[in-house]
Amino acid sequence: MTTNAIDTTTTSSAGSAGSAGSAGSAGSAGTAERTRLDFAKSAPKVFRALIGFDAAAREGLDPALVELIQIRASHLNHCAYCLHMHTNDARKAGESEDRLHMVAVWHEARHFFSEKEQAALALTEAVTLVADGGVPDEVYARAAAHFDEQELAHVIALILTINTWNRVALSTGKVAGTGERR
Repeated sequence: MTTNAIDTTTTSSAGSAGSAGSAGSAGSAGTAERTRLDFAKSAPKVFRALIGFDAAAREGLDPALVELIQIRASHLNHCAYCLHMHTNDARKAGESEDRLHMVAVWHEARHFFSEKEQAALALTEAVTLVADGGVPDEVYARAAAHFDEQELAHVIALILTINTWNRVALSTGKVAGTGERR
C-alpha cells in the first residue's frame, strides 16, 4: 500500500522557485541549505496519525481513482512534491500518460474520464477550494450519485488527507523529486 508519507530529510536546493525558507544567500553554485523542520521528527505522533488517516481513507477505493484525486488536489494546491510523487505512483499502477496529462484540464477532456471519476474530480476541486464558495449542492449530489455513503465518506477523507499532505509539504519546503517516503 502506498501512503502519502512525505520525506522530511533536509536537502539542498539549487535556488528553485518555491524554496522559501532557505538560509543564507545562494553561493556561486546557486545552492542554499534548507532550514525547514523535519515534520516526522518534530511531530512524530501527528505524522503517524496522518499516515493512519491516509491509509484508512483509501480503504475500499479504486487505486486509480485515489491517484487521480491526489493528483488533482496537488495541482490545485501547487504542490510539486506531491504531484511528482502521485504521478509516479499512478504510472507504476498502470495509469496512461494521456490521462495523467489531462487531469489538470479534465473539464475540457471529459472523454478521458468516467462519469464516476469526473464526479470525484469535481468534488476534489470543491473541497480543495472550499474557501472559494463551499461545496455546491450539485457537486455533492453528483458525487453521491456515483458513490455509496461509505465510498463517498472515504473519497471526502482522501481529499482531506491529500490537502493535509500538500500543506505539510509546502510549509516544510519539500522539493519535487527529492528524497524518499518514510
